[in-house]
Order: sequence, then structure tokens, then C-alpha cells
Amino acid sequence: MKKDRERDHPWGHPRECRSGPWTNLDQGRRLDKHHHGEEPLNCFGPFHLSWHTPSPYIVKKKERKTKRSNLQSTNYNYDHIRTNRLMTTVFDGHNGVSAAVFSKEHLLEHVMSALPPDIGSREDWLQALPRALVAGFVKADIDFQRKGEVSGTTATLVVVDGFTVTVASVGDSRCILDTQGGELQLLTVDHRLEENVEERERVTASGGEVGRLNLFGGQEVGPLRCWPGGLCLSRSIGDMDVGEYIVPVPHVKQVKLSSVGGRLIMASDGIWDALSNEAAAKSCRGLPAELAAKLVVKQALKKCGLKDDTTCVVVDIIPSDHHLTSPQLSPKRNQNKLKSLLFRRRSHSSVGKVGGKSASIGSVEELFEEGSAMLEERLGRNLSLKAASPPSRCAICQVDQEPFEGLMEENGGSHCSSPYAPWGGPYLCLECRKKKDAMEGKRPSCSTACR
Repeated sequence: MKKDRERDHPWGHPRECRSGPWTNLDQGRRLDKHHHGEEPLNCFGPFHLSWHTPSPYIVKKKERKTKRSNLQSTNYNYDHIRTNRLMTTVFDGHNGVSAAVFSKEHLLEHVMSALPPDIGSREDWLQALPRALVAGFVKADIDFQRKGEVSGTTATLVVVDGFTVTVASVGDSRCILDTQGGELQLLTVDHRLEENVEERERVTASGGEVGRLNLFGGQEVGPLRCWPGGLCLSRSIGDMDVGEYIVPVPHVKQVKLSSVGGRLIMASDGIWDALSNEAAAKSCRGLPAELAAKLVVKQALKKCGLKDDTTCVVVDIIPSDHHLTSPQLSPKRNQNKLKSLLFRRRSHSSVGKVGGKSASIGSVEELFEEGSAMLEERLGRNLSLKAASPPSRCAICQVDQEPFEGLMEENGGSHCSSPYAPWGGPYLCLECRKKKDAMEGKRPSCSTACR
């Protein structure tokens, strides 16, 4: 029997990752109420991932709120990019499951199609990713609204490429990073009107009204909502019955971890309404990913009960030299030894000394962060001519058009001979330009005008 190497890892004792350059993670399964995914998920490279939800498919008939979360990973293998890559998503639908299901099936496809086809290196891929995420989210929203359905969903998409983590999100399905030194990094922004002053100002400037629910007699109750519609969120995919000021433009943050790795905790608002970032991270330190996800959900349910979707995804980004083989121990004979491995807590040695002062060895380098809802800033800023789309290809929907086919009127009065249209960003087709203007409060889109 191969003897296990007992290395001290701050997030617990990870199970063995399967070898091979690419091994797809298990797709999100339909689970019964008490299933917690104890069977290990396949993983590739330096990643270990697990998820837990007591009720991924629940419909509260009275509120008609669907609680749905989806977990998936996708491998887009470019021959010239040799790296381990993981993509995982969490969607929390409302007013029906359609938007969450549609986003789960199409969002990654739209993001990847928005990447330039002639990427020359991994560094170029990572640099182009934030812009492609914006285009992919907006494209998913446009396509879903064509279906004429009124449901909506939060969306948090995480891309792990080696030790570089990129997170794009709309809504309030938060993602945090726990480093080995105990430092917590918030990788998303909650797009809740109650807590986000900038989003309230943006919604009102775009023509929406923000206020609480009024009862008879003028009493105001509940969180701040946008009207018409009464949605508590300011950004989502879908929600065509609310208003174009509810935008699908994601907040995007990209960070680079140190070589010691880190732990990502993604969860729906049912977790974060019950637990603070610190409480969620602290509750599962010293545990492997599959037990960590289960415990976070258990803690949230213990505190607040099952009032909302309570789904958690845990991803451990582990250096390759920390890949450990699961100890083949007899449950009765070695129960205490195995428990000590799984529940090992962070030691004082995880904090290093720099210049005589205590410093975290799990430091994080911020590479990119942008949260503006203005497409001009998100699609046209810091974009080199080499990386831009062809002049007649829409930067969002990636549809090619013949020259002068709807280009002159919608892009400043003349056909562009360069990748930049006069509005300051890359070319947008007629439909995507109308969507952009509607989101910025300039004029109603087709879907808004038809309501």
C-alpha cells in the first residue's frame, strides 16, 4: 500500500486528484434534499472542488420563487495554451427557473465566442478574458429576453487558470477568497439596492424608481426595490418585465494568488444572509473541500433555517506538490488518525516574517477590477487594435454584417474602417446598440417598448 505523505495543508487534507491534463468535473447533479455530495468530484491540475446544497430544485409556490443553482466546468482546450483551467458557475433564479437554466446552458459559450480567435499566449487570453465576460453576460441576457420569459437570475462565473482567478458576477451570489495567511478577499460586489449606493444612483438616473414596498396606510416595509417590478437586485440576467435599468453587465475582478494557493467559497444569498464572510471562511478551515462546502451550508441552516436557496461551492487551489493520496485506512482501526488529517487546523507556521514583521505568505496580487455598467467603458477601454473584433463583427453577439448594413445610422453616421466605432468602443450591431442605449437610459429597447 502506498504510504500517504502527511503534509500540513491549511484547508485540510485534499483527496487525490486524478492525473491527466484534462479531466472534466462532474456536472451538477439533481440531488435530494439531504444529499451533500460526499462522493469526491473528479478534478484536474491543482484544483479540488466540491459543492453542497440541501435543495437545489425548490419552488416556493406562494412566492413563485425558484431556488436553483447550477455547477459546471468546461474545458476549452487551445493547443497553444498549455495550462490547467477550471470554470464554475452559480445561478440563483427568481420568478421561475428559465433564466437560470438558460444561463447555465449558454453563458460560457457566449463568453468563449467573445474571445479573439487569434490569441497568441496564455497571458493574452487572461488579458482578453474580462472584456469577453462582459460581452458574454450581455449576449446571454439579450438571447434570453428574446424568449419572452420574465424570470431572472443572479450569475457568478469563476475562471481559474493556474493561480490566476477571474470572477464575473451580477446579483448577490458572492465569491470570497481565503488565503493561507488568513486574509479574506471579496471577489464580487453585491448588486443589492439596499446596500449599494452607486447602483441606486445609477438606477434612478436611468429612469427607475427605488423604494420600499408600501402597505395600506403608507407604511414602508422590506428592503429597497426598483419599480416597476419590485426587484431587490440592480443587475441580473433576464427580468425583462422589470426595466432596462436592471443590467446584465458584470463586475469583473482578476487576481493572482501566490504559489501557496487559496480557497474560493462561492454561495447563493441564502448562505451570505446567514453568515458573514469571516464566519463562512472560519467555519470550514482545516477541512477538505467536500466537507467544507457541507459544513458552510449546515452552519447557515442552523442559524437561519431553509428560508432561501443555500448552495455553496468550494474550490481549493492547491500547489502541485500538495497532491496527496487518500489514505487507505481501516475505518475502525484508524478513525482517529484519519480524523486528525481531515480536521487539521491552520498552524502558526502559516504566517511568515518579512523584515522582522509578521506578513501573510498567501498574498494576492490584484490584476484587474471594473464594475461600471457603461458598455463604453467596459468594451472600449484599454483595448488594443490587435485584440479588437473586425469592423463588421458585433463585439457582443459576434454576428458579422455586410458593410453599410445598419452600420451608418447606428455607429455615428459612417461606417468605421477601424475596430472602433465613433461612440468610443468596438462595433455593435443594431440590436446590441439599442440594448446599450436602453441600459444607459437613452431610449427604450424593443423589449421595453413592447411591454
